[in-house]
Amino acid sequence: MEITLNNREGAYQKIEKFDKEQTIKIAEHYHEILKLLGEDSTREGLLKTPLRVAKSIQFLLQGYEMDPVKILKSAMFKEDYRQMVIVKDIEIFSLCEHHMLPFIGKAHVAYIPDGYITGLSKIARIVDIFARRLQVQERLTSQIKDCIQSTLKPLGVAVVIEAQHLCMQMRGVQKQHSITTTSDFTGAFQKTATREEFIKLISSKLS
Repeated sequence: MEITLNNREGAYQKIEKFDKEQTIKIAEHYHEILKLLGEDSTREGLLKTPLRVAKSIQFLLQGYEMDPVKILKSAMFKEDYRQMVIVKDIEIFSLCEHHMLPFIGKAHVAYIPDGYITGLSKIARIVDIFARRLQVQERLTSQIKDCIQSTLKPLGVAVVIEAQHLCMQMRGVQKQHSITTTSDFTGAFQKTATREEFIKLISSKLS
């Protein structure tokens, strides 16, 4: 699967590449789902919906096809820096594995290097890779932490995720403003002072 969006000299170009056989099979299932729900899948508004949804779900779950360790290792550099590196407010869009409804929020990730750093964009990339899978927020938090810890082998890793879950807002208890916060820490971040510094930094707004 490959999706490219270009805008050259004002001209909009959209290139989408999906596995044709897989897309057709997924679309057939969505066609049957529409029928089971009592809809007329042959009416104009729904005629191409199964195909659109088939492409959409593949895009939303593209993280299965990506290797987060490879992403991190592609931009590892030796550096004698042993202070906290934080990438905060990383947008997250994921699908809850229980209802396949979205949960949306932000991740805050930090690590303290021990000989190696990585490109800052790679931190956001691995967050996205794990988020683009069927998830629960607790597992997502730990997977991000574990990947950074095992690949970079830093002095410590901290991950905090804040998210709103549509399965709570649209169905179930239907609580519109609830936010779920999860966290996970390794190494130096298990010390109270270091963890408190991290929390203070991700909570502050720089002027």
